[in-house]
Amino acid sequence: MLCVTDLEVKYGDFQALWGVSLEVREGEVVCLLGPNGAGKSTLISAVSGLVKPSKGSVEFCGERIDTLPTHQIVTRGLSQVMEQRRLFPYLTVEKNLLLGSYQARARAQRAESLKWVFELFPMLEERRNQMANSLSGGEQQMVALARGLMSRPKFLMVDEPFLGLAPIIVQKILDIIKKINAAGVTVLFIEQNVQLALGVSHRGYLLESGRMVAAGASRQLLESDMVRKVYLGI
Repeated sequence: MLCVTDLEVKYGDFQALWGVSLEVREGEVVCLLGPNGAGKSTLISAVSGLVKPSKGSVEFCGERIDTLPTHQIVTRGLSQVMEQRRLFPYLTVEKNLLLGSYQARARAQRAESLKWVFELFPMLEERRNQMANSLSGGEQQMVALARGLMSRPKFLMVDEPFLGLAPIIVQKILDIIKKINAAGVTVLFIEQNVQLALGVSHRGYLLESGRMVAAGASRQLLESDMVRKVYLGI
């Protein structure tokens, strides 16, 4: 479904990604692992068109998209939930959600989409008229995920969905990711906690200093000597 080949990204003289390749098949949950500064956010931002690569290619459902602007990529069924949620703090929960369905195809399904995300996130229906800035961190993360789903994506990318959340909220978000995937949405998400991420994923990729250093099935990565030593400390 997604094929990234030999991708390189530069910020001025600084090179953030070096020949990175990655594949995600339809129906999978795939995690992108690595420490801070590894290039994880840069990689998914390059996929969604927010960052332009200096080399390499990105294909989505067989079509090359790395030359397209972000709004055209979204219309093809790919959505990104950015790190730190990026909500509109002085708009209500419902208005934040509706902004996720701005493009024509999604606008036509707004009522149906809103019903769907409220089924996934019942707490948000209760708080639909609250200002986004009045919500807890976990509730704001749910709004960000739900807003990403309002565009009716086939493929959802989520940057650090568990960052700064209490364990009980992390479990709720994990359960929601499983439900989203079961509903037919392919998921690629970023996470630093290796055990947590691989516990919910089919496969994983490990980035370090802008280079892909490991990839494989979740169980293989958990049993990898390099991953266990460097990232799990065992």
